[in-house]
Parts: sequence; structure tokens; C-alpha cells
Amino acid sequence: MARAIPTDPGVEHAVADFLARMSLEEKVGQVMQAEIGHVTPEDVRRYHLGSVLNGGGSHPGGGKRTSPAEWLALADAFYDASMDTSDGGQAIPVIWGCDAVHGHNNVVGATIFPHNIALGATRDPELIRRIGEVTAIELQVTGLDWNFAPTVAVVRDDRWGRTYEGYSEDPEVVRLCAGAMVRGLQGDPRSADFLDGHHVIATAKHFLGDGGTLGGRDRGDNTSSEERLRDIHAAGYVAALEAGVQTVMASYSSWHGRKMHGFRELLTDVLKERMGFDGFVIGDWNGHGQVPGCSDGDCPEAINAGVDMFMAPDRWRALFRHTLAEVRSGEIPSARLDDAVRRILRVKMRAGLFREGRPSSRPLAGRTDLFGSPEHRAVARQAVRESLVLLKNSGHLLPLRRDLKVLVAGDGANDIGKQCGGWTISFQGDGNTNADFPRGSSIWDGIREVVEGSGGTATLAEDGTFETRPDVAIAVFGEDPYAETSGDRDTLEFRSGRHGGLQLLRSLKAAGLPVVSVFLSGRPLCVNRELNASDAFVSAWLPGSEGRGVADVLFRAADSSVAYDFTGRLSYSWPRWPGQTPLNRGEPGYDPLFPLGFGLSVAEDGNLQRLPEEASTDAPRIATPFPIAAAGPEATIRIAAREGPR
Repeated sequence: MARAIPTDPGVEHAVADFLARMSLEEKVGQVMQAEIGHVTPEDVRRYHLGSVLNGGGSHPGGGKRTSPAEWLALADAFYDASMDTSDGGQAIPVIWGCDAVHGHNNVVGATIFPHNIALGATRDPELIRRIGEVTAIELQVTGLDWNFAPTVAVVRDDRWGRTYEGYSEDPEVVRLCAGAMVRGLQGDPRSADFLDGHHVIATAKHFLGDGGTLGGRDRGDNTSSEERLRDIHAAGYVAALEAGVQTVMASYSSWHGRKMHGFRELLTDVLKERMGFDGFVIGDWNGHGQVPGCSDGDCPEAINAGVDMFMAPDRWRALFRHTLAEVRSGEIPSARLDDAVRRILRVKMRAGLFREGRPSSRPLAGRTDLFGSPEHRAVARQAVRESLVLLKNSGHLLPLRRDLKVLVAGDGANDIGKQCGGWTISFQGDGNTNADFPRGSSIWDGIREVVEGSGGTATLAEDGTFETRPDVAIAVFGEDPYAETSGDRDTLEFRSGRHGGLQLLRSLKAAGLPVVSVFLSGRPLCVNRELNASDAFVSAWLPGSEGRGVADVLFRAADSSVAYDFTGRLSYSWPRWPGQTPLNRGEPGYDPLFPLGFGLSVAEDGNLQRLPEEASTDAPRIATPFPIAAAGPEATIRIAAREGPR
């Protein structure tokens, strides 16, 4: 592959100059990343640490209501410590990374966008680029300069708890979205705005094949053939590298039993040499400790394989000591350490960290008028509108008139945390209330504003009870928030929660009401019973903080014309029955309920025949996973070898 960013002799000379003056201890410090709950600015100064991160749900001072100003103050403190040369060391700015995977989602008041599964449904690369741009701006407001996003996994088994972090099962959709998001976060590598003060460093993750593990198990084993690893799972990385992505995160997962954090043939031979990646590889949270023979505090195998920076949140001190000793003994070649540090310094220089000064002195620092601004929320609201997928619309029920008597029910109707999903303020996205989303809107908020503003009446009753008979009922329900391994499932059966699904829908239908279902989920699920009990059914995914975007599409304009049509199209195939997985277009026996790319417009016939409600009455169409060719890590790696780097 041709490199997106030409070699800059000035940068390379400056990097070489730093390397020549750095002590071994300083070099080892640069390859360490510690978590803010386990490191102080004094530690950064003493150990010359290259990076810090905040984990999901981790905040300066420990409280989730930490203000943007407090984030910025801590960023300054870490930066100042890294630039302290009182011990005779080099002034090398620390870089702070975080998982801003759908907006700056760790910070109260940020704009929270729909998760990637919804963005894949938009098929709108310009919108996705703009989302990346807004996310970068809000990161810069708080003094952070590195985002562990986008996830470019091609998800092949929707039981995986991270399915919603993937754009699609289709590598071409992932390719489209990945490049757009990287350009939004970093800027265009061919223009002057690349990594300027309005952008941040992006990360393509998790290399390689995390979306294709057996059974959809998080951190599991991908046994795909080499060809499928290249043609399916590497697609997003090709696009990200073409867009100039500066960091790549290694995966917890394995390929044919070998952990990615220790897989030299893929991290070095393929990614760095054949694909021409000249940024740096960051490990995942103690991912190095899962390599056989390693621990969280000791893993020469990972750096020798090609990991350039350890994400060692809590055991970084032990890892520092062991790595230092292993370089001295030759177990880690000094040339490999120098290569890792060279890559880290190159990225820091490209990102302007050496010239921009303290985080608080940068162009957008402290601009709280930009943080969660109306303009940013308008982008998120557009993303909600474009991502909604209409699966059923009997008798053209949708869009609704605005002047109706509307009953709004379900446990997701007035719960912004539920509609945001995981990776929102807390790691799992749980424990949040609507008060944690200032200026955000629930789906109920949007419906009430539209209806009451047009002379109708809107009533919220989570359990669906009513005194005055409504004209229509809108039920909002779906999955509760989860992240990563806790979200892994055995089947794709939807399990209704309190006032959250089938019983509610059936009670509304029994009352003779037209029922519109708005389904919140991080993946397609078998909802045959819920579809049967609904007159209209909308897959809203995890729409984020701007619930008003749902109402924009559910209702007509004030003049009764169609205000916004449903334009979202499935980026994942929808199952007929709970055990129908893996389910991906192009595989033998492919027979989904709704295929990849499906989505109704309001003008189309939206009637749906009654569906079987018991799995036993709908015989499995795909009995076994898609067969794969025998391959193993000992095979000659040819991924992306059509061209060598230039």
C-alpha cells in the first residue's frame, strides 16, 4: 500500500535527534501507558511516561460529574510533568488517550452520537466524517489529544457483545465508514488541517479479526482462513491506513490460537511492512498479559512482536522494571525498542504536540460553548434520523399526524441512558439518569414536543395504562446497556424487561390501539413476537443523547407532508429465529428475515405476514457456521501483499 503521509525529512531528523539524546530509562518510559486512576503527574515526570489514558468510567478526581475544566486542568498537570527537565531528561509531551467511541462519551454534557451499528445504517460517509470532526473538537475542549476509535471490526456473529461497535457485517460498508471517521477525527492527510488544533489522533481497532471469533465470544479465537482474514476482516484497516490513521490497537483475540498481542507475523510483517504503517501499535488494556508466558507486569513477547506502546493501566511500574531489564539483557533488542520509540515520537510530532504547548493553550481548550453545543447536537440528531430502519409499516401507519392523542410507553421511552447504551459515562453505560445528560433529549421528550406543539396530546405511561383512550401508542423498548464481554449472548433471542416488550405490546393491541414499536438494541435480535404485536416497527439501534431525532421521523410535518423519510438500511442481516447465527450475506443457506440493506420507505408496502413465534416451528435454515478453509498462523502471510510500502 502507498503511504497516505509522505515521509517528512524534518520530522525524521528531529526524531533521530531525540533518540540519540534519550537515556534507556526514557525510552522505556515512552512505551508505557498508565491509567489516570493509577498514575500521578509526578510519576509521569519520574518515569518519563509516554502516555496516560482514562478507562471507561474513569474520571479526574473519581466523580462522573467532573467538568470539562477539571479534565483540562489534569491534562495540563500531566503535560507539565512530561516537559519537566529538572532531572536532565528530554522534554517529550505526554499523550492522553481515551475511548470516545460515540462522541466524548466519558464526560457529562458531551454530544453522544449513535453507536457505529447505527452509523453503518446511514451509509453516509460525509455525515460520519462530520461526527468524527465534532468528536475531535469536544476532545480538544477538555485537553485530550488521542481517541481509541474507530472500531473497524467486521462483525460476523451478532452474539458478540461488541456488535454495536462495528459498522457492519459487510466489509465494504466498514471500509466506507472507517475511512470517513478517521478523516473526521484527524483531518485529511492531504490538507493543512491534518492533525491541527481542531483534530485528534485516531486509532483503528482491534487488529485483527476481533469481529470473527468462534461463537461471537469476546477475546476469543478467529479460525478464518487467511484469505477471509485478508478480504473480510482487514477491510477497515486498509481504509483507515489510506486515510492516514496514526495508531492501531492490537486485539485481545487470537487467530488460530495465537494471541494478537504476540503475533509478529501480523503486527510487524503485515501491518508495518507490507501495509506500510509507520505510526505506532498500542496494546489493549493489559492485553499483553494474555500472551502465553506473560503477565500484566512482564511481557517482552509483545514488544518483540510489534506492540510499540503497552496499555498497562495498573501494573505499569512492574512492566517498566522488567522491560528495562530485558532491554539490558538483550531479550528485547535495543533496535526494537528504538523502533517503537521512533514511531511514538513521529506520531507526537505529526500531531503538533511539541509545538502546541500546554493543553490549555491550544486553540479550542476550555471552549465550553463548543462542548455539547447546539450545532454539534444537530449533527447527532441528523445521525439519528438517517440511521432509523423501518422494518414494518402496516397500512402505512407511519408517519403519524402531529395532532393525535399519543400514548408513549415502554422502559426506553424516557431513559436517555438506555438509548445511549454502553460506553456512556460509565463503562457499561449503567447507573445513569436523565440528569446526567444536560441538554440531551429522551425519545419521549421529542414526541411530546412535536405533538403538544401541534395541538395534540402526549401521555407518558411506562406500563401502557391510560384513562383517556389514545389514537395511537408508541412503545419504546429494547436491550439494557452493556459493554464488551458482559454483552456476549448465547442466542439472538430478545428478552423483554420490565414494561419493556411483548406483554406491553400485547396489552396495547388487546385494547385495540395501533401500535408503533421503537426498538433499542446493539444488534439485530429475533423479535418475531414483537413484530407480530406491532403495526409498525422501527429499529432505532442506540441513538445516543438526541432522542428528538426519532420523533423527527415518526411524525409528519406540520402541513402533513412527510418531514423526513426513513432512509436507514440494515448494515446487519436480521435473523428469522434465535439460533440463526452466524448470518451474513454471501454465506451458504443465507435466508434472513430481513436481508442486509433492507429498509422501508414510508411509500413502500410495509405489511408483513404473521411470523412464527416459536423457534421449533421455523426450522433452522443455517445449521452450522460458514465452513472455512484450513489455515493456521504458520501459513505464509500474504495479507495486503499486492503492493509493498513506498
